This record gives sequence, C-alpha cells and structure tokens, in this order.
Amino acid sequence: MTSDRRGTAYGVAAYTIWGLFPIYWPWLEPAGALEILAHRVMWSLVFVSLVLCVVSRRVRRPLPRDRRRLRLLAAAGVLIGVNWGVYIWAVNHHHVLEGSLGYFINPLVSVALGVVVLGERLRRLQWVAVAVATIGVVVLAVETGSPPWIALTLALTFGTYGLVKRIVGVGALEGLVVETAVLAPAAVGYIIVSSAVGDATFTTHTPAHAVMLASSGVVTAVPLLLFAAAAASVPLSRLGVFFYLNPTLQFLVGVLIQHEPVTTARLVGFGLVWVALVVFTADSVANHRQRQLALGAEAAAA
Repeated sequence: MTSDRRGTAYGVAAYTIWGLFPIYWPWLEPAGALEILAHRVMWSLVFVSLVLCVVSRRVRRPLPRDRRRLRLLAAAGVLIGVNWGVYIWAVNHHHVLEGSLGYFINPLVSVALGVVVLGERLRRLQWVAVAVATIGVVVLAVETGSPPWIALTLALTFGTYGLVKRIVGVGALEGLVVETAVLAPAAVGYIIVSSAVGDATFTTHTPAHAVMLASSGVVTAVPLLLFAAAAASVPLSRLGVFFYLNPTLQFLVGVLIQHEPVTTARLVGFGLVWVALVVFTADSVANHRQRQLALGAEAAAA
C-alpha cells in the first residue's frame, strides 16, 4: 500500500470513529456528562502520555516550554473541554442532530474566525456559502423557537480551538498532553468529590462500566493519532473534504439509530447548510488546484 493510500485510510478511519461517537457515549451511562468528561480527560492524559513516551524514544518531540505557547495551549484545553462536555451532554440527551449541525457549520465558523482574527479575506463564493449557512441556522432557530445553542457552542469552541492550535503550531500529540494536563486537576477533583458524596458510578457500578469509562481515553486519542498520521502524507485539501464524513455519520446515527425527529423545517435548515458546504468545498478545491497549477507554471519557467 502506498503512503498516499495509507494516509487516506488513516484519515477515513479517524473521521469514521469521530462520526460514530454518538453510539459510544450513551454506553457510559448511568454516568452523567460531567463524570464522563472527567474520566475522558484523566484517561486521555494517561494514554497520550504513555504514547508520547514511546514516540519520544524514537524521535525527540519535546513539549513546548515557553510561556506564550503554554498559555495558548491552556486556553485550547479549556475550549476543547467545553466542547467535549457539551457534546457528551447533547448526545446523551438526544440532541445528536443538533450536535452534527455544529460540526457541519464548523468549517464556515473557522473561515469567519480567520476573517475576524487573522484579517483574512473571503472570496465571493465563500461569502455566498457563509450567507446561505446563516440563513439555514436562522431557519432552524425559527423552527425550534430559539437559536441552536448546542450547535453554535460546538462550532465556536471547536473553531476557536483550531485557530489557537494553528497559532501555537504544536503537534497533535504534544498539544493534547498539555491540554489534558491543564484540565486534569479539575477532572480528578470532580471524581474525588463525586465519589465522596456517593454520586460517582466508576466504583459503584459494574466492573465493565469502569472499564468503559477508562476506555474513553483510548477512544479520544486513537482517532487523533490516526488523523495526525493522515495529515503527514495526505494533502490538507483532501482531509478537508473527509471532514464531512464525521457530521454526516452523526446525522445518520441521530436519524436511523436514535430516531430523532426530522421535521420539514429541520430538513430545510440542514439542506441550506449542506448547500453552503458544497459551495464552500467546491470553491476551496478549485482555488487549491489553481494555486497548484500556478506553482507548477512558475517552477517550469524557472
């Protein structure tokens, strides 16, 4: 298998695992969202630290030490912690479709953040995509009687998280170690207090339940490692297209497995978002090809 095909397989596997998360989190009940989040943080730190120790023996990959990057990674840790917590709560309270919407609109939120924070400029079709997606969100807000707060929170926290990670420029594995280390004291504190007052399920439920809670660290880290491996050998433009496999699978899980209702207004809202994503992706792919052709022409002329 060639490096390109292997990278593609890693990318598809990563997004497939993320897309099937709505099936996994309900298995951790009767633990509540906060307890699941606390164990996810704690066991993720344990697992990625072990992986980093193994990797560092082969290739030296030091953790960032300068204060600016550590502060940014601490902020990234808070953002991803909020994202994880909201998503777990949403899935376990039958809001899978709204959760999938958050990840559908995430690329457009990332573009908007690039404009506001980094001063980037949007091409005409990108503005069209953002406008159409905004109309879709408004339709969903009218349909439910309030803005889709879960979707907006997920999109904004994950989009801002991506922006911070882009500024920091730290590898996925090293970044996750620092981010989970920032969250670990609160996570461990919550586990200790909830155990003391009798609200924890880790030690009071079945051994299988305890194993499932501990597995959340592996489940969190494995797709991240697969994605990192894919990013090393596959063009980011292709990985960007693969991204939509994640919310698409979430949407299908919500409809086909969780049996969440799909009203006409909800279909219209999602449809507008999907149209926006098609326009955005087509424009991004076309622009990427034009830049590649231009670079090729420059190289040939030189």
